[in-house]
Amino acid sequence: MMNDEERGSRVSYKALYRVWRPQKLEDISGQTHITKTLQNALVQEKFSHAYLFTGPRGTGKTSAAKIIARAINCEKAPVREPCNECRACRGILDGTVVDVVEMDAASNNGVDEIRYIRDNVMAAPRDLRYKVYIIDEVHMLSTGAFNALLKTLEEPPKHAIFILATTEPHKIPLTIVSRCQRFDFKRISPSDLVARMTYILEREGWKAEEEALHLIARTAEGGMRDALSLLDQAISFAEETITVDDVLAITGTVSERFLRKVATALKERDSVSAITFVHEAIQNGKDPLQFIEDLMYYFRDVLLYKTSPSLDKVFHRATNDEDFQQFAEEIEEAWVYEVIHALNQYQQQMKTTPHRKVFLEMAFIHICKQEKSPSSQVVEALERKIEQLEKKLLAQNDAPSSPTTADRARAKPEKTARARPTQAPVLREEKARLQGLLDEASKQDLEWIVERWNQIRQEVKKKSVPAHAWLSDSQPVVSDGKRVLLAFQNDMHRNMVEKKFRPLIQEAMTVVCGQPVEFLTTLAPHWEKLKQAYKERHASDDTPREESDPVVEEAVKLFGSEIVEVIEDK
Repeated sequence: MMNDEERGSRVSYKALYRVWRPQKLEDISGQTHITKTLQNALVQEKFSHAYLFTGPRGTGKTSAAKIIARAINCEKAPVREPCNECRACRGILDGTVVDVVEMDAASNNGVDEIRYIRDNVMAAPRDLRYKVYIIDEVHMLSTGAFNALLKTLEEPPKHAIFILATTEPHKIPLTIVSRCQRFDFKRISPSDLVARMTYILEREGWKAEEEALHLIARTAEGGMRDALSLLDQAISFAEETITVDDVLAITGTVSERFLRKVATALKERDSVSAITFVHEAIQNGKDPLQFIEDLMYYFRDVLLYKTSPSLDKVFHRATNDEDFQQFAEEIEEAWVYEVIHALNQYQQQMKTTPHRKVFLEMAFIHICKQEKSPSSQVVEALERKIEQLEKKLLAQNDAPSSPTTADRARAKPEKTARARPTQAPVLREEKARLQGLLDEASKQDLEWIVERWNQIRQEVKKKSVPAHAWLSDSQPVVSDGKRVLLAFQNDMHRNMVEKKFRPLIQEAMTVVCGQPVEFLTTLAPHWEKLKQAYKERHASDDTPREESDPVVEEAVKLFGSEIVEVIEDK
């Protein structure tokens, strides 16, 4: 049985976020852009009659409102900070004065509550210099309540100040917003959260691993109240020192080391290991939805590192050490895009089903079984070609004697004869298609396609993020309304669009344009040559002079002059 003293200590216990609520503006972490402005306004007595504090939960909105209420009524005013010792400050802290009214609009959102404020705001303050009305979660007010509040904000008495706080400012009527001085509270950075938790632990005499505090800060996602609540829970759970394992246990997240194992299994397309890790995580009590979110953030950190290593300050799940750097450098960037896209799709489905574990397993199997990224396929194809060329050169060097010039001359007709049936018709057909498109193209048709090009790309992105990435290298350059020529800067991008994503892009064009539109592809330098040749050919009605054909030039570059044969149309 507990004695009265023990029972009293249990009842009087307060959560950390309540005990360590900021008592001065300078104590509010991560909001210097707001606290400095408010301090200057208070000391100069240039404060507004109505404030609107917006921002995520746990970032100091309500705390700032209460501090302002004390500062403007402090007996030592004008001051930058309340003294928290005078009769007025103590009365507001204790809640014994009636001139500071704090209302939660989530539970008091009707017209009657606002009418009560409107009817009493005209009366002079009883105990203080200013009446202060703090309305939290103001976006929850009804339309009628907003209308009732608007009249008061339009013509407020000199002794009244309104401070409205919300996490969803877009739900507040603009007529209300325009009558307030707005301050946007931002998410608190992990470093500021860690600094504040370290300060509290030192004052309370507790110990914690620095990595554990960083993990709490990342989990809190910029909210000081969430961070202190997790810290409070970790203190109760830990033995002596708060460790990373303690934080992982109370938050349901997995360690970075475990995430790297899972990511490695997915990279190596080892579905057996990936599914084994799923079972291990579930058995250890991890939530599948939290698990897949952690993994998404880990791959997001990989992507940030590959974009710029200096972005490690905004990493969410990874630590920028040697192991992480080596892992990130071994991964294809295009593959990371595909993995994040797949994980996001399965995460959305997991939110609406009780069988989350099954969908998590499906996500891993899907990633392990999908085809390799386009860039990997291209690299492997190039490697195979290089290997074949090396073998051919070695075979030529090992031959007993080199062929003479006469031998090569006799062999050339045979080689040319083999190549003509396959290569020449293809080149002539491609040339004819491009020339036919140029003959029928018009400026209006090109403008019609260009106006819809961004919409086409967005339609492609809905179906496939990699396809959108490969297509971003292109630009429509000529069109006749039924066909469009896309000029690519990079030959690899052009090949991937042609070989892998043509049906998908063709479908997107049909959907956006409302009719079938065929697309042809070429490289930007080739298009410039083709355009110039077309202009010169049609510059006059004279018989065009004999000149080099860009299509023929490209064919010679690709296959050699001894293979290409030009046959003029009769």
